[in-house]
Amino acid sequence: MTESHSANPPGAAETAAAGTPGAAAPGASETPGAAPAGAASAAGRAALAELFDGTGVPVALVHRTLARLGTGAAGLLREDPWRLLRVPGVTPRQADHFARRALGDQARPDDRRRGRALVAHLLTEAARHGHTVTPPAEVLSALEGLGVPDPRRAVEDALDAAEAIALTEEADFDEAALEDGDLDEIPEPEETLGLARWALAEEAAAEGLRRLAATAAPLLDDAAVKAARAGLPEDRSLAVTAAFGTGVSILRGTADDLSRTALGIAGIAAAHGLRAAVVTPTDRAAADLAAQAPEAPAFTIAGLHTLLEPREGAGGPEAAPGTVVFGRGEQRPLEPQLLVLTDGAGLDVELCAVLVEACADGTHLVLGGEPQSLPPAGPGRPLDDLEASETVAVIELEPDAPAAPPAVLTAAVRGGELVTVDAPGKEVVIVPADGATEAVHRTVQLVTDSIPRALGIPVEDVQVVAPAAGGEAGTAALNAALKARLNPGPGAFGGFDPGDRVLVAAPLPYAAVGEAGTVTGADPAGLHVEFAGGTAVVPPALTSRLRPGWAVTVALGRGTRRPAVVAVLPPATAGDDGALTRPLVATAFGLARRHLSVVQASGPALAAAVRERPAPARRTRLAALVVQ
Repeated sequence: MTESHSANPPGAAETAAAGTPGAAAPGASETPGAAPAGAASAAGRAALAELFDGTGVPVALVHRTLARLGTGAAGLLREDPWRLLRVPGVTPRQADHFARRALGDQARPDDRRRGRALVAHLLTEAARHGHTVTPPAEVLSALEGLGVPDPRRAVEDALDAAEAIALTEEADFDEAALEDGDLDEIPEPEETLGLARWALAEEAAAEGLRRLAATAAPLLDDAAVKAARAGLPEDRSLAVTAAFGTGVSILRGTADDLSRTALGIAGIAAAHGLRAAVVTPTDRAAADLAAQAPEAPAFTIAGLHTLLEPREGAGGPEAAPGTVVFGRGEQRPLEPQLLVLTDGAGLDVELCAVLVEACADGTHLVLGGEPQSLPPAGPGRPLDDLEASETVAVIELEPDAPAAPPAVLTAAVRGGELVTVDAPGKEVVIVPADGATEAVHRTVQLVTDSIPRALGIPVEDVQVVAPAAGGEAGTAALNAALKARLNPGPGAFGGFDPGDRVLVAAPLPYAAVGEAGTVTGADPAGLHVEFAGGTAVVPPALTSRLRPGWAVTVALGRGTRRPAVVAVLPPATAGDDGALTRPLVATAFGLARRHLSVVQASGPALAAAVRERPAPARRTRLAALVVQ
């Protein structure tokens, strides 16, 4: 079985890759958020609480520390207090303070345990920003800034302890220089550092993609492909040819065009007796897509999480409670001969590795993606890297129907322009707001009154999105205001009440990251949540993987489009000039099917972001690995 990856939604501290990187296998990781249970847990909690009480660490950190370090956390931290840096949200300064309280005069800046921990911490922070590798010079410079006397020795210690791994890539060079004997023109191999979790996942993803490309045979003969292409526009014709003739291909287009093309390709496959599946990021998105499909389609429409058959407690005796493993993998591959993923841009390297490892030899994989899409929440950018490798067919889909006003605005944003669109039916509404407080007020007004009353779209079909969780107009503040109006209550059950809308922020056995649900009740067994795939009971230890879901970050909400979306763009604050980017704005606007309200409190920062600010670059290896 292949263990699931931890999701990495912005603002969710427990999503970072910490722990013991060398223990992770490709596509496998610890899934944080669940403290161990039972008698051992009680004893471990008591010992850790006693240690933290004696060293001045807030008691609120006990749960996160147990979830990350296990029931023996107290002993581990007494042995090496800098292991506290493995706990999400802990900073080097806090870890140093804890070490001084725990070790007294023995806590020194040159302690080799400190150096190892800081190397792993720096690489983890890089992963939170999407990087799978980091240049050694950057790590050494950061270590100097943190007061490590011998940064090179710290890196060597981290490598020896498998806290990090060193990677070497041959640089591109002019082969003619080698033939001429001009060795000065041959660049030195590029060396980088990384966490094993992401490096191994990236290598596994590349290996799987190469395998699918190499083992694919045409699924249909030439005559059948020619018949299937008859009457199709050139771009759709090329998409059909690539899907049935090559092992891996990419489709670029709008969300609607990708969905229609995916259904069309799967329909052709099913008509010829082939097993096909159209795969979406969430079960809710799959249900929405099924409503657009022909009645009783002869192919599968499913969320990726569900298709991979998630399970809990199948990871062996050492697996943490709540660990999600997938029943589908190399030993038990997926059954469809053709898979079309509608949002391949949302795959990080770990989930990409899980998917391709679950595809049998000869499977044809089609990855869809919107142009200028927000990068995945986790490290890497597999779809963009695969396209950059120039090893697969990439087909650009032209719009096959007149675009609705929200789609017109989204397309303009993807092209770098913020335009006024014609929206006679109030399909797009710009709502100016003077500051964060007014932005929250306007949002509540739109969700609870204006949109349902004027457009007839019920509250349950309205989704609020914002760039981040924090801030006076972030999702935390927005959810607090929306709950006060829509479902007031004390949050008696793990912070939630029956009737609350929730969103999955880290994978659960019964729901993917980004899946929305409604709390229907609670009892000692846990929180009862109605998801698109049915009702699930989320035990108390796992409720930390849920977030209030009336307002969600764009990164978490990207997997499911909604009839109406309220995009809240808060005022820029010092230090967050890069919060708004063109891909983030385009992705937020593109989530709206029928209606888009833009609560505009960001002033000229919005136009500047659309015009000038692409997504930050990510350091990755997949493009190079695929061509090896």
